Amino acid sequence: MHLLLVCLGNICRSPMAEGALRMRLDEAGLRHVAVDSAGTGDWHAGDPSDRRAIATAARHGVDISGLRARQLQPADYTRFDWLLCADLQNLRDVQARRPAAASARIELFTRWAGAEAIGDGAIPDPYTGGQDEFEHVWSVVDAAAAAAVRSLQAGRGPTAGD
Repeated sequence: MHLLLVCLGNICRSPMAEGALRMRLDEAGLRHVAVDSAGTGDWHAGDPSDRRAIATAARHGVDISGLRARQLQPADYTRFDWLLCADLQNLRDVQARRPAAASARIELFTRWAGAEAIGDGAIPDPYTGGQDEFEHVWSVVDAAAAAAVRSLQAGRGPTAGD
């Protein structure tokens, strides 16, 4: 299974989600699941994650300092099984860019994982906020990662959108 976590710039939400999901999968011994992240925009391509995202993940024992932002590419729609979006706007953008030959399925990360933590299942963007917003995002992505692992371990697997 190949999963791509997608947010706007790939410097806050999706790298934190990637780190949380990798940690949870590793703890569970689920090595058959590959995880990556990307952004719908290209503003930060090649840049490291936001320093606040790196610090937040580190406080929770996860190192995302080596991740570099990249923009979602047409090949991602066939390379990955699922494109898992941070919010509804990301979901709409990813769906709108979907090439005709795409095989990947597209869903909100929290919905796919079975952990809709807030109203519409969106992970709020902490970029213009402070440390409290980054901590809240960590709690949301970590809860979603834990829910995804529980589903995979139970043999159900996250299957939102079926």
